[in-house]
Amino acid sequence: MKTEKEKMLDGEMYDPLDPQLSEERMRTRLLIKALNDTREDQTEERTRLLKELIPQAQAGLWLQPPFYCDYGSNMIVGEKVFFNFNCIVLDVTYVKIGSRTLFGPNVQIYTATHPTDYQERASGREFAKPIAIGEDVWVGGSAIICPGVNIGDRSIIGAGSVVTRDIPADVFAAGNPCKVIRHLKPTA
Repeated sequence: MKTEKEKMLDGEMYDPLDPQLSEERMRTRLLIKALNDTREDQTEERTRLLKELIPQAQAGLWLQPPFYCDYGSNMIVGEKVFFNFNCIVLDVTYVKIGSRTLFGPNVQIYTATHPTDYQERASGREFAKPIAIGEDVWVGGSAIICPGVNIGDRSIIGAGSVVTRDIPADVFAAGNPCKVIRHLKPTA
């Protein structure tokens, strides 16, 4: 029989109040508090905290506090990824972010979702859908990336967009809901 964490990571209905999950979220909240309380000149301490918070991050992860996430351990982050101020990642299941991807301020990434049937929703159980963001992507400020979305390499998401479905590689997409505005020309 699967644990609640296994169900959560597999995108199945799970109990978010499970003691193991509650304990992991508490640990994450304490790490986030410590990270968000660091000063700009405490780069070594920030690096140490980030390695503990997001252990699957490659070199060069740069976060401008404040930053928030559910677990951190469910984020798989490439090299030289940048999060500007006040970003939120609800990493209830996996969030994969390619190298050299940039996030403007207030970007929100949500894997967590709830049943559409009100009686099922009333049970308190929820589920999640993974998100994958390619390499060299730029997500403009205050964009929201909804559960289950994939964004292709080198694409740009306009500020304030709500990304509700997949976005292909090499495009500029914007709006609510976010849609492709134009294709980007590859550079040599």
